[in-house]
Amino acid sequence: MLQQSPLYTMTWVDTVNKVKAESWNILAKPLATPFFEWEWLSNLESSGCAIAQQGWLPSHLLVWQGDVLVAAAPLYLKGHSQGEFVFDHQWADLSYRLGIEYYPKLLGMAPFTPAVGYRFLVHPDLQDDPNELSKIYDLMLVEIDRLCDKHQMSGCNFLYVDPSWKHELESRGFTTWMHHSYVWENQEFKDFDDYLKNFNANQRRNIKRERKSVESTGITMKVYTGEEIPHYFYGYMYELYNDHCNKFWGGSKYLNRKFFENLAHSFRDRLVFVAGEIADHPQPVGMSFCIRKDDQLFGRYWGCVQEIDCLHFNACYYKPIEWAIAQGIKRFDPGAGGQHKKRRGFPATPNYSLHRFYRDRLKQILIPHINEVNAYEGQQIQAINNELPFDFAPPDLHV
Repeated sequence: MLQQSPLYTMTWVDTVNKVKAESWNILAKPLATPFFEWEWLSNLESSGCAIAQQGWLPSHLLVWQGDVLVAAAPLYLKGHSQGEFVFDHQWADLSYRLGIEYYPKLLGMAPFTPAVGYRFLVHPDLQDDPNELSKIYDLMLVEIDRLCDKHQMSGCNFLYVDPSWKHELESRGFTTWMHHSYVWENQEFKDFDDYLKNFNANQRRNIKRERKSVESTGITMKVYTGEEIPHYFYGYMYELYNDHCNKFWGGSKYLNRKFFENLAHSFRDRLVFVAGEIADHPQPVGMSFCIRKDDQLFGRYWGCVQEIDCLHFNACYYKPIEWAIAQGIKRFDPGAGGQHKKRRGFPATPNYSLHRFYRDRLKQILIPHINEVNAYEGQQIQAINNELPFDFAPPDLHV
């Protein structure tokens, strides 16, 4: 147990690798998200993906009680806005027109990972003490403000925040910007056919047709987890990801081969691969890559060696949902984008970023602008969900 009236000290580190994995994970493992566990962040940094040369300078804030790590904030100094999936490029353009340097900025998120769950990591022994928890939040924000002032940063930004943590920052002067993603919720479905009953007759036929379309080519969809995963999948997934990025995403390739290959040793127990296989073919013709933590599933990347009608839908949506139902998964976030998701049972769901601006002119312009955008975003979410191909009214998401 920790002391009741501790004296906290704070330090900054330029890599999570300067913190013992077990000390960091005492704070990170209780979270619903897996993307702030030491192994994930360490891999991003040690593989050369989230480093200063890529515009991601790790600047993690640590809070200590003696030699015990009691809180941490995964943070990065950013020299651009790439890899965030929250698009503030217009803010940067406005800032430069006003003669204000927008970069560097301070950012809290799991790099390249648009999945909800960011918050300050706090030792479990302090979670049930509201006064001590509030004290730690205040101390951390004062230190963050000091760092931003020292380096004359334009702002501090926390992206894809844990909704239960959002009010803590709002009450401390942060401005909330609403966005949306597409998330599947398990309504205690018995199996995939039970899930299909949610859809209207037309879309139910479409989904069945899209599944049979892949089956008719001789492709079998198979799920691999943990020790079942063939060793070559890691490098092969990088090749598929690399090819897909080159074809469709242009300059949005953020991960390298080393990152994928490291997963075999550092995160294997969390991985879920969905492979489209053909008999006697040496490798899958298409494959998606997901992360599981408890009853949460997160879709990350996908690629294929040839374009096969509906293979993408089966590898990224239908087979993961079928597997998720069988595994008791409660929530499946398939990743960024939404063009195809809403037609396949993923309602638009609000997510939030939090922002503090350190330049008065930016505050005067951007805060009213964000409030206007939030009102429009709420209307857009409701409009999207009013068009879902379900036989029932969309859920009230309290946007």
